[in-house]
Amino acid sequence: MADQLIRATAADGGIRAVGVITTRLTEEARERHKLSYVATAALGRTMSAGLLLASNMKRPGSRVNIRVKGNGPLGGILVDAGLDGTVRGYADNPSVELPPNDKGKLDVGGAVGHEGYLYVVRDVGYGYPYASTVELVSGEIGEDVTHYLVSSEQTPSALVLGVFVGAEGVSAAGGILIQVLPKAARDEALVQTLESRVASLSGFTPLLQAGLTLPEIFEQLLGDMGLNILPETQLVRFHCGCSFDRVMGALKMLGEAELQDMIEKDNGAEATCHFCGEVYQASSDELAQLILDLQAESSG
Repeated sequence: MADQLIRATAADGGIRAVGVITTRLTEEARERHKLSYVATAALGRTMSAGLLLASNMKRPGSRVNIRVKGNGPLGGILVDAGLDGTVRGYADNPSVELPPNDKGKLDVGGAVGHEGYLYVVRDVGYGYPYASTVELVSGEIGEDVTHYLVSSEQTPSALVLGVFVGAEGVSAAGGILIQVLPKAARDEALVQTLESRVASLSGFTPLLQAGLTLPEIFEQLLGDMGLNILPETQLVRFHCGCSFDRVMGALKMLGEAELQDMIEKDNGAEATCHFCGEVYQASSDELAQLILDLQAESSG
């Protein structure tokens, strides 16, 4: 099944639901960054969360940045996701591996750490980005992002994320976000019913592995609440906007002296993009051209 995102409403518009499948893009991130099992799960969950948060933005070009900084050995996680369905991200220490937790599952909370902060920046495409910070609840990502939604956006929310990764790579990944909007939040029975149904789920990836589609998962959760699945299916993918030209622009900012030092000592320069792992090589001749460009700019 292709990586995709769908949206739905229920309860006469009082419930908003978004589901995303991120299996392929999580596998691409695993390969690009040479992620361990637990790092794959942590980054995959965070990328799914980023796409789900970005999906509710309105203006083209809007993006969400999620940074998870805990006290675990994984270090930090940084994800950048857009309303256009693109996402990228990385973990500071991608090779970290831990034994399974007491439930026999990948110990994402132990890798991320149970203490620390979740930072969310929403760039709506104009003005200053909106930034918010909350303390980590568990380091499991899903609970932490849910805590952010409830405390920072005052929106009753249920978020389920999952990544299943084995010896052959990622076989299932994605998540579902259900939010009760203000017009329905006063209906305590409705909120309790939703909480009970979400809590009864064994996770998100088991549903995918059982062959369920996103519409079928929505039907299972919201089918008796006036479910309305919106017709558009949005494809999502791992995408990084880095390029050789951008790297050269960054190198140019170092100045003549630093560029000349690179030519003399290293016979060129190498740069690696943190987000996608792409490696760029600049030859000594290309660095020399940057120096000529700087000299022309300063004299002209």
